Amino acid sequence: MTRIRLILLVALLVALVFCARTAMAQSSQSPSQTAPSATQHSASPAQTPGGSPITPTPESIARAKVIYGYDCSSCHGEAGDGKGDLAKDMALKMPDFTNPATLKDNSDKELFDIIQNGKMQMPAEGDRATTDETWNLVLYCRSFSQKSAPAQGKPAQ
Repeated sequence: MTRIRLILLVALLVALVFCARTAMAQSSQSPSQTAPSATQHSASPAQTPGGSPITPTPESIARAKVIYGYDCSSCHGEAGDGKGDLAKDMALKMPDFTNPATLKDNSDKELFDIIQNGKMQMPAEGDRATTDETWNLVLYCRSFSQKSAPAQGKPAQ
């Protein structure tokens, strides 16, 4: 019975976060923000370091940190160490993004696809995040294992 309650609580939290983020996005978009940005779809992953087609900025990384805090940290942990409260409660073994070896064999495109589409018990970001936001989440997750991490509000090098 406790497991069912936990699953229902998680589903409710995900729905609330989705509704709040949708409302924030709709209320904060101006006509200039609804047009594709200069970075969106302008470069292929092969044209940029690390495979991401966008160039991160302090603002984009800060936005990724907010999204990560809402949608990812409960399982992956605030520091990306895989020790989030929900993961502990559900006895999930999460990857430790602070370990450089964890993501080294994954391309940015693979990570993008996992975030966008979900994987196993991980729900998909789907339409909750724009393409640029998802790419910034990829870069933010990679930043956990870097000494000069964008997670601290600095732009990626």
